[in-house]
Amino acid sequence: MSSASATARLRFAPSPTGQLHIGGARTALFNWALARRLGGAFVLRIEDTDAERSTAEFEEAILDGLRWLGIDWDEGPGVGGPFAPYRQSERAERHRSAAQELLEAGHAYPCFCTPERLTALRGAQQAAKRTAAYDRTCREVSSADARARIAAGERHVVRFRVPPGETAFSDQVRGDVRFRNAEVDDWIMVRSDGKPTYNFVVVIDDADMAITHVVRGEEHLVNTPKQVLLYRALGLEVPQFGHLPLMLGTDGRKLSKRTGDTALVDYRDQGYPREAVINFLSLQGWALDGSTEVFSVDELVARFDLHDVSKGGSVFDLDKFDWLAGEYVRRDSVEHLAAMCAPFVVAAGLCAADELAERADWFRAVVASEQERIQKYSDLPPRIGYLFAADDDVRFEEQAEQRARKQAEGPATLRTFAEWLRERLAAGASTADLRAGAKAWVGERSLKFPALFQPLRLALTGLGGGPDLFDVIALLGPERSLARIEHGARRLAVD
Repeated sequence: MSSASATARLRFAPSPTGQLHIGGARTALFNWALARRLGGAFVLRIEDTDAERSTAEFEEAILDGLRWLGIDWDEGPGVGGPFAPYRQSERAERHRSAAQELLEAGHAYPCFCTPERLTALRGAQQAAKRTAAYDRTCREVSSADARARIAAGERHVVRFRVPPGETAFSDQVRGDVRFRNAEVDDWIMVRSDGKPTYNFVVVIDDADMAITHVVRGEEHLVNTPKQVLLYRALGLEVPQFGHLPLMLGTDGRKLSKRTGDTALVDYRDQGYPREAVINFLSLQGWALDGSTEVFSVDELVARFDLHDVSKGGSVFDLDKFDWLAGEYVRRDSVEHLAAMCAPFVVAAGLCAADELAERADWFRAVVASEQERIQKYSDLPPRIGYLFAADDDVRFEEQAEQRARKQAEGPATLRTFAEWLRERLAAGASTADLRAGAKAWVGERSLKFPALFQPLRLALTGLGGGPDLFDVIALLGPERSLARIEHGARRLAVD
């Protein structure tokens, strides 16, 4: 780290109340990329103050998701650091002291309003078509009276005293932003049970950890004036804020489960290449140069700048995601692609992992035969199931069988071709020679190509399309190929 850039500190602070969703993954990625470009530190902090919903399992799932993306952290769980602890629940004493500091300085005050009074207040405001907000009744309670009521055990919350005027800050994505303080509620810092609220503890923790950039989703923009006012009340330097645009579905609405807002692990489990996921997330509100759509993690880190993030919502287009995944599949080495596809083949029940390992060269040839046709690792098993089927039990696709049956001489053609093929396989003919010889065989008999190749593909694979048929014969081997052709001829001969 250079001394000029060592002060840059960014963080990702998820709540372990669920899986890491795709929006959170983008936020983590952008923070990490900017920290790496600036040569600063990327901090991971777990905001686990929601004790009822936070679980160790969700925390580990979030960490696993980040690791899978290749996002590493310089400080945080499992790493430590100079500002530990990095779990919010372990910082309770610090939060209490900060709340007391604000109370003593007059920037906060105890509020004794009962839930019943607040409910009635909101009802009256709604009936009058006014914005629901606390009416600041307890701001007028004297310090002495407040201390006496607290000593008597009266339940209360601690509210932040919003000053008059306006709050302005520079957003690295949206430019200058201004809020009238009259529109900012005297928000609750500490609940009546003593538990702090998000807007309070996030500022305390960010300040204590010397966070210089707060990059998060647009939905947090409404919280920012509260947090800026709190920084200033504490006499602290306000970090640079950057609010990322909403992720929208192709219907133009906020991303939902139906349009792609699902857990990051779901995309991993569906077989999307990791690099494609990173690339696609990077395109959600940012672009490398306006035209390049396929780029590496290194290019992202080298070029990422908050000022280049768009203000408008980004469209999470699943069709484009699939296309991008396919680009990475096609650019991959066969060796790596085979390694990534193997678990999906095993999970589909086609064969055992040790069998694939024993037939590694063969399996790489299988993968190579389909590399141009698949977009995700999970696309491979349904396309190659025929290779693992019993030769007399190949499942015929209905439409492929219908097309093959339109070739009236299909069974006889298959039997005649099988004899020709048997001789050449026995003589050790190459795949290229078989391919060329079969085309000549069709021409010599004045047949059209579908007359042979439709029933032949059906017999060998049960499918209507797929790899070159002579590559399929090489993958099956002579004995299995001939057995399938003979079985297919018998089956097609039956009405």
